[in-house]
Amino acid sequence: MKYVDLDGRDGDVTGIIDPRAYLARLPELAESLPPGARAFATDPGHYDFSGKRCVKDLKPLQVRRTGDEEIEIRFGHNCWKHDEDLLVRYMGVSRFQVDVLDVCDVAALGDVILDEVLPHEGGCTHEVACRPGTLVVACRDLVAEWVQTDCPDARGG
Repeated sequence: MKYVDLDGRDGDVTGIIDPRAYLARLPELAESLPPGARAFATDPGHYDFSGKRCVKDLKPLQVRRTGDEEIEIRFGHNCWKHDEDLLVRYMGVSRFQVDVLDVCDVAALGDVILDEVLPHEGGCTHEVACRPGTLVVACRDLVAEWVQTDCPDARGG
């Protein structure tokens, strides 16, 4: 994560997740992002921590290859915050990296803390910080879609 401070400090409180540096740079960065990545990164709900479409508190559940250079990742909802899952489809994938100590299962990444979508040669990267690991996808572009899920405990459901 280049801009998001995942262990920030606010006065006497430590461990603050602070996306302000990333959000300040996002208008400039967005100009260099491919269309799908730009739409996802600049969506008003993306960093609204109390919103239903904030990526924080989602959980990577499954990675699926959908083509030679295409994958999709399903991020599961948190029943107390979201009422949909997030499905991200990556096209033209040139790098896929999951870093979790002693585990190869993407579901072991734990809850999403925050993410960054950044310009990258030939497209973008989607960098996702989780507890206790990270996920990085470099691709030509991505499409993010919120999809219905069955969760009787979802807020408002």
